[in-house]
Amino acid sequence: MYMRGRRLRFTAVSAMVVLALTGFSSGCGHGSRSDGSSPRSDAEDSGTSAGVRSGATHRSQPTHSPTPTAPPSSGTAKPLKDGTAELISCASLDDPYATVEVRNPNDRDAVFTMKMAFKDAHGFTMITHTAQVPVPAKGTATDRAAIAGIGTGRVDQIASCEVNPRATADW
Repeated sequence: MYMRGRRLRFTAVSAMVVLALTGFSSGCGHGSRSDGSSPRSDAEDSGTSAGVRSGATHRSQPTHSPTPTAPPSSGTAKPLKDGTAELISCASLDDPYATVEVRNPNDRDAVFTMKMAFKDAHGFTMITHTAQVPVPAKGTATDRAAIAGIGTGRVDQIASCEVNPRATADW
């Protein structure tokens, strides 16, 4: 007996949920039309349902058009691979810039972070340089790194330039 009552209550609650979700509507949807072209009567448009005219009223749900969404993309973009950086020339008295070439292995344009250091004859780092370099897809770009900050009188102390061969893909 206990299970029978539970089952009956579950069925009644389920029926109420279904009716609540469907809005007690009959026919081809719900909502009212205000342009006068509806075949429904004025009583139905004013909020009463044809089947519920005995004093009880039923307010129809407003008709909502679906919100447009973007079409699904063909997939998410692959993460960028890191590029490579190669020293082309080190700074000198004649040209106080180091030239570094950054290579992009990706199928789309990207920006890479390139790091390098100017060193003296003892291997001491005199100055470091970090730059973000935009590189076209499958292409190369050069960065001219100035030795700013050490003064022109010390340019002759630069014995070598070291470039991190890994150019980190930023975006």
